[in-house]
Amino acid sequence: MAEIKVKKPTDEELQELNVKSWPIWECDPSTFNWEYNEREICYIIEGDVTVETEDGKSVRIKAGDLVEFPKGLKCVWKVAEKVRKHYSFG
Repeated sequence: MAEIKVKKPTDEELQELNVKSWPIWECDPSTFNWEYNEREICYIIEGDVTVETEDGKSVRIKAGDLVEFPKGLKCVWKVAEKVRKHYSFG
Protein backbone atom coordinates (compact mmCIF):
# COMPACT_ATOMS: atom_id res chain seq x y z
CA MET A 1 0.00 0.00 0.00
CA ALA A 2 1.32 3.44 -0.89
CA GLU A 3 2.15 5.68 2.01
CA ILE A 4 1.02 9.12 3.10
CA LYS A 5 3.76 11.62 2.20
CA VAL A 6 4.25 14.68 4.42
CA LYS A 7 6.72 17.52 3.98
CA LYS A 8 7.28 21.17 4.85
CA PRO A 9 7.14 22.92 1.47
CA THR A 10 9.04 26.06 0.56
CA ASP A 11 7.15 29.20 -0.49
CA GLU A 12 8.43 28.52 -4.03
CA GLU A 13 6.92 25.01 -4.04
CA LEU A 14 3.57 26.39 -2.86
CA GLN A 15 3.61 29.02 -5.61
CA GLU A 16 4.58 26.42 -8.23
CA LEU A 17 1.61 24.24 -7.21
CA ASN A 18 -0.63 27.35 -7.10
CA VAL A 19 -1.93 26.12 -3.73
CA LYS A 20 -3.77 29.36 -2.91
CA SER A 21 -6.09 28.78 -5.90
CA TRP A 22 -7.22 25.38 -4.53
CA PRO A 23 -10.54 25.12 -2.66
CA ILE A 24 -10.55 25.15 1.15
CA TRP A 25 -12.02 22.41 3.33
CA GLU A 26 -12.64 22.80 7.07
CA CYS A 27 -13.40 20.27 9.80
CA ASP A 28 -14.04 20.70 13.51
CA PRO A 29 -12.52 18.26 16.01
CA SER A 30 -13.94 14.81 15.28
CA THR A 31 -13.06 11.24 14.28
CA PHE A 32 -14.22 9.69 11.00
CA ASN A 33 -13.39 7.01 8.45
CA TRP A 34 -12.25 8.11 4.99
CA GLU A 35 -11.32 6.44 1.70
CA TYR A 36 -9.45 8.18 -1.12
CA ASN A 37 -10.99 7.38 -4.51
CA GLU A 38 -8.21 9.39 -6.15
CA ARG A 39 -4.92 10.91 -5.10
CA GLU A 40 -5.22 14.08 -3.00
CA ILE A 41 -2.60 16.70 -2.28
CA CYS A 42 -3.40 19.17 0.46
CA TYR A 43 -1.74 22.01 2.30
CA ILE A 44 -2.69 22.34 5.96
CA ILE A 45 -3.42 25.99 6.80
CA GLU A 46 -4.31 25.31 10.43
CA GLY A 47 -5.07 22.39 12.70
CA ASP A 48 -3.72 19.16 14.11
CA VAL A 49 -4.76 15.72 12.79
CA THR A 50 -3.60 12.15 13.22
CA VAL A 51 -4.42 9.90 10.27
CA GLU A 52 -4.38 6.15 11.00
CA THR A 53 -4.12 3.73 8.10
CA GLU A 54 -5.54 0.19 7.86
CA ASP A 55 -2.08 -1.30 8.41
CA GLY A 56 -1.82 0.38 11.82
CA LYS A 57 0.48 3.26 10.87
CA SER A 58 -0.35 6.75 12.06
CA VAL A 59 0.77 10.06 10.60
CA ARG A 60 0.42 13.38 12.40
CA ILE A 61 -0.16 16.42 10.21
CA LYS A 62 -0.17 20.03 11.33
CA ALA A 63 -0.27 23.56 9.96
CA GLY A 64 2.40 24.12 7.32
CA ASP A 65 2.44 20.51 6.08
CA LEU A 66 2.00 19.55 2.43
CA VAL A 67 0.43 16.08 2.39
CA GLU A 68 -0.13 13.54 -0.38
CA PHE A 69 -2.72 10.81 0.15
CA PRO A 70 -2.52 7.93 -2.37
CA LYS A 71 -5.52 6.67 -4.33
CA GLY A 72 -7.18 3.72 -2.58
CA LEU A 73 -6.04 4.66 0.93
CA LYS A 74 -8.52 3.75 3.68
CA CYS A 75 -7.93 5.54 6.96
CA VAL A 76 -9.34 7.15 10.09
CA TRP A 77 -9.00 10.90 10.59
CA LYS A 78 -8.66 12.00 14.23
CA VAL A 79 -8.98 15.77 14.20
CA ALA A 80 -7.60 17.19 17.47
CA GLU A 81 -7.72 20.88 16.47
CA LYS A 82 -9.98 22.41 13.81
CA VAL A 83 -8.50 21.84 10.36
CA ARG A 84 -8.43 24.22 7.40
CA LYS A 85 -6.71 22.97 4.26
CA HIS A 86 -6.30 23.74 0.58
CA TYR A 87 -6.82 20.56 -1.45
CA SER A 88 -6.47 19.22 -4.98
CA PHE A 89 -7.52 15.83 -6.38
CA GLY A 90 -5.94 13.85 -9.21
